Amino acid sequence: MRRIKIIFRVLVFLVLGSLLHYALPQHDVVRVVNTYQERQDLNDWTRIFWARPDDQSATLVNRDVQFIQTVKKRTWALGFIPRETTEVMVYRNEDTGWGWPFYFKFDTANLQTEADDLVSTAETPKWAVMTHYGWRNEYVSAFPNAIAIRPVAGPHVTIIPWFNIFFFIFLMAAILFIRAMWRQFRERSVDPLLDAAGHQIDEVQADVAERKGRMSRWFGTWRDKNKNRPID
Repeated sequence: MRRIKIIFRVLVFLVLGSLLHYALPQHDVVRVVNTYQERQDLNDWTRIFWARPDDQSATLVNRDVQFIQTVKKRTWALGFIPRETTEVMVYRNEDTGWGWPFYFKFDTANLQTEADDLVSTAETPKWAVMTHYGWRNEYVSAFPNAIAIRPVAGPHVTIIPWFNIFFFIFLMAAILFIRAMWRQFRERSVDPLLDAAGHQIDEVQADVAERKGRMSRWFGTWRDKNKNRPID
């Protein structure tokens, strides 16, 4: 039973961790190489990796999606430690509208224009910080969705994810608050009910044991009478 609880908790942790890693904002130091627009098919299960900014897009089997091609600085430790090497990264640029995740993004055209203005070459690079959510997976054609872009002085800029820091502080405070409320509710309501139920069970067991003892003593008197009866 203990192993089942551990496995269940690990699975819950992995699911919630993956969900938060996908939905929370991430920041990359990039150099924009190109922007383009391409029609994408949305008629299979990979549709979950594309945004649904309006009611019409939920019924379309394909639509035009804008993309931003970049060269990204590699990092260690979930983006906290920069590396000297780079890699290619392609972002999609879609409105999220009022849907999940709740970024309320409606400025796709403006963001595409800002990305166009930051296009540069390796000889004369323009570096920028790309804020995005989501994952990049070449096998299922999944692209992270760009949320915002801003120019920076160079590739070694320090990025502090303030939103994520405050989010996890709030999440831990909420968990501790709910845990305290549950413990108080359990002490006031659940534990007394369990204690009362336990007392009732003990009383029933004691009553059954007493009745069983009476029956045993009654049968014992009959056995004694049969032993003392004279043999004809």
